Amino acid sequence: MEEIVLNSGDTAWVLASTALVLLMTPGLAFFYGGMVRAKSVLNMMMMSMVTIGIVSVLWVIYGFELAFGYKADSAWYGNFSLSGLGGVVNDFTNNGGIYPIPVLVFAAFQLMFAIITPALISGAIADRTKFTAWAIFVAIWSTLVYFPVAHWVFAFGNKVGDTITGAGYLASKGVQDFAGGTAVHINAGAAGLALAIVIGKRIGWRKESMRPHSLPLVMLGAGLLWFGWFGFNAGSSLAANGTAALALINTQVAAAAAVLGWLLVEKVRNGHATSLGAASGAVAGLVAITPACAFVAPWAAVVIGLVAGAICALSVGIKYKLGFDDSLDVVAVHLIGGIWGSLAIGLFGSSAVNSLSLDGIFYGGGTALLGKQVLGVGLVFAYSFIATLIIGYAIEKTIGFRVKKDAEVEGIDLNEHAETAYEMTSSSRGGSLL
Repeated sequence: MEEIVLNSGDTAWVLASTALVLLMTPGLAFFYGGMVRAKSVLNMMMMSMVTIGIVSVLWVIYGFELAFGYKADSAWYGNFSLSGLGGVVNDFTNNGGIYPIPVLVFAAFQLMFAIITPALISGAIADRTKFTAWAIFVAIWSTLVYFPVAHWVFAFGNKVGDTITGAGYLASKGVQDFAGGTAVHINAGAAGLALAIVIGKRIGWRKESMRPHSLPLVMLGAGLLWFGWFGFNAGSSLAANGTAALALINTQVAAAAAVLGWLLVEKVRNGHATSLGAASGAVAGLVAITPACAFVAPWAAVVIGLVAGAICALSVGIKYKLGFDDSLDVVAVHLIGGIWGSLAIGLFGSSAVNSLSLDGIFYGGGTALLGKQVLGVGLVFAYSFIATLIIGYAIEKTIGFRVKKDAEVEGIDLNEHAETAYEMTSSSRGGSLL
């Protein structure tokens, strides 16, 4: 076997991408934090921050092996082992083929995906969730839902010669998801829908004003998410190459087009184009292009983004028609956007831009690729939704998932954290209301 030599350029790019993706979670904290009421902003941001802590520790202990282990040779899960990642310090990545980057770099990069996915869910249950219950949910959900689903989608197995062992179910079926449309966004969106049903509506929903308390924070968060998303998508090439370049340009133009699509809907429907709409549109476009970014031409990325902005803006009203309180529109942006982006590969996928891609309908490939994408969307949605319902109800029936009515009305920040985001007195004691 030919000796594998470390590629320092590829390694550096994935290391930089890892840092970019980590930045997305604090960016999400700002994005979500600005969208809630002032009395809930710290709790909202803490839900993202504690997720970083919990998932990082679990990933080292067993998460990476459960997601990417191949020794069990299972299509549904990796290895059940307490690895600690100590035995792979000098190994190279083999995920369907040898990559000249260290396993630890790949593990760190994938960790950031594992962190942000449950953090996305938190937006659906803002303003009313016990902090301890959320922390327990993150640990259980990551173990039972995200780690296995990541295996289904991202684990291409261990390749020795022509033999591949331990490939994930959807990866082995040819479902295409370059950077996480199914594993991250549909997964999180379905879970957010399930938890919103379990926990119920906020007190005063549709009766009281629940407008974002700080639109500048929302815009800041959207900007950080947009910036970090280049690592999310282009970094998934695991190399500094043409595929990374394609993913990067597609990420930019899709997000930009989605801003226009969302604002157009707002202008026609309400007569005003809003800053909240621009920020939400950018995120919707980023979500939609994530699975497709390395499989479509830039012109198609523009179309995908424009449609994503429009349909996600229109989908915000679903929660009112169906009667569930998805506080920050996780369903409209991540579930609907993720579904559209994943299915769009079946329309716009082109082997001309990426030899690893199959041709979609518009490139003469027929419906074969679209059928594979439907399989991926349906399986991930069904599993995440059902599993989250079970986990959510189990927590609700034991320790309780929701804060008491008085705590919700008074302010979840003060009751759950003994702090307030904005001190209205001259007191120097953080969190005190004197």
